[in-house]
Amino acid sequence: MVDKMHIRWMEETDSTQDEVRRHFSEYDNLSVVAAILQTAGRGQRGNTWHSRGGENLTFSMVLRFGEEGFPPLPVNRSFLITKSATLAITKYLNEKEIACSIKWPNDIYVRNKKICGMLIENTLATGNIASSIVGIGLNVNQKEFPPQLLNPTSMTVLTGKSYDLVAELEILSGYLADSFNRILTGGDTSSADQEYESLLYRRGTFHEYAACPDGQVFEGKILGVTPGGLLCIEDKKGKLKKFAFKEISYII
Repeated sequence: MVDKMHIRWMEETDSTQDEVRRHFSEYDNLSVVAAILQTAGRGQRGNTWHSRGGENLTFSMVLRFGEEGFPPLPVNRSFLITKSATLAITKYLNEKEIACSIKWPNDIYVRNKKICGMLIENTLATGNIASSIVGIGLNVNQKEFPPQLLNPTSMTVLTGKSYDLVAELEILSGYLADSFNRILTGGDTSSADQEYESLLYRRGTFHEYAACPDGQVFEGKILGVTPGGLLCIEDKKGKLKKFAFKEISYII
């Protein structure tokens, strides 16, 4: 488990991602910055992350590579960061008896409802990842959500239990640190690849998707993900299509 000294709690900040970036030199590898209230939390695709203050976990974890952290990670293997983080969160939730799946690339779903989102921001140096800030928003105790959020859920909605955020962050940080250490240390990543694909939301069944940017709707079956993170979908005609982030939208 991550040492408690690595976790910094803030009463309020604009976003933990921006807070870490402003003071990045002050944080060691696997340090965590969490906020009780984020006033300008950010999600994927430039979206705002909506979270009630004091009810959920909103935090960022620092990853360093090279002499101060993990072994050098080539840019073309950066998706291992996503796999490490999502597998840690699914394991944590499964231990809480919440069965979940990974909506490619890095959202966590319980059936058709979103419980966790993620924003990963990398910095590069000579073909490698120099550092990464992994921002995570996990719905924990929130019961009511803004109407503009189409399909949210939370741990307390699913289990009926109330959770101590400080204690849960320590536990979840431990899962994340273990996962990053296991997958990013340069060992065999095949088991992580297989585990990630086995947990993919909608894997193996046909559903509707919209290709971006034209919005053309098609039916496809998710087969897996390439080492570089492309989503592999087979259409009704048996044609294999590969999509990068922002090139496809799920119709839920």
